[in-house]
Amino acid sequence: MIAPAELRPRAFDLTRPVHHVAPLVFVSAHSGRDYPEEFLAAARLDATALRKSEDAFVEELFAAAPALGAPLLAARFPRAWCDANREAWELDPGMFDEPLPDWVNSASPRVGAGLGTIARVVANGEAIYRRRLSFQEAERRVRLSWEPFHATLAALVAETRERFGTCLLVDCHSMPSGVASNGEAPEFVLGDAHGSACAPRATRAIEALLQARGRRVRRNDPYAGGYITRHYGRPRENIHAIQIEMARHLYMDEARVERAPGFAGFQAEISALVGELLGLGWGHLLKGGK
Repeated sequence: MIAPAELRPRAFDLTRPVHHVAPLVFVSAHSGRDYPEEFLAAARLDATALRKSEDAFVEELFAAAPALGAPLLAARFPRAWCDANREAWELDPGMFDEPLPDWVNSASPRVGAGLGTIARVVANGEAIYRRRLSFQEAERRVRLSWEPFHATLAALVAETRERFGTCLLVDCHSMPSGVASNGEAPEFVLGDAHGSACAPRATRAIEALLQARGRRVRRNDPYAGGYITRHYGRPRENIHAIQIEMARHLYMDEARVERAPGFAGFQAEISALVGELLGLGWGHLLKGGK
């Protein structure tokens, strides 16, 4: 049974600008840290271990976006509880005490890795639960967390495209430091689903801004974009999406999940980057051309 609306926990924070000045929407799907007591009771891991799955503090890094002229949507629920960067029903049958409905996607690579909509493991591969779940528990999380978050995000994207004729969704994430599949580890990874989710000239423009700051940037390796980037990025419909991954050592203590001494400085850098992004000529960058 789904709780009445007035009794439901708030699934997200949406901060709107006084004046929406450019066709950008910022979203942070993995920085939520409102851990329900029922979840903590069912977990075999302590709070710090669970928090290592978060993209901790990312919504704070991009907090200047509304004041600068673009909306920011941030999930309040944690990724380990319900992952907004997955399809609604990517579920692992082995996690449940009953057969799942036939329409559930139990064959995705994310499910196989233990990182479906309801994750089986945290980022380092440790199992989360001490028991099996009921499908009703998973359904409740999707209904109360995933669905309102995506309904709001879809409405923001549609509203922005209607206002400006186009929309760029900036999907904000963080990555474990030292992640590298080839050569020196990047500080930022831009994921545009290998050019299918965002106009290449827009990706190049964001890359150039980061490189001008002396940052090591890589495209689509090892992160090409998750569900949000791939689902919302539809350039032929004048909707573009790009995922930005930031190395966590730039702003936080990864072991303790705490802000590092340099947090304020890095936050100022990201605020300046947001301002630069909002000042670009997106009509030219997003409409047509390569």
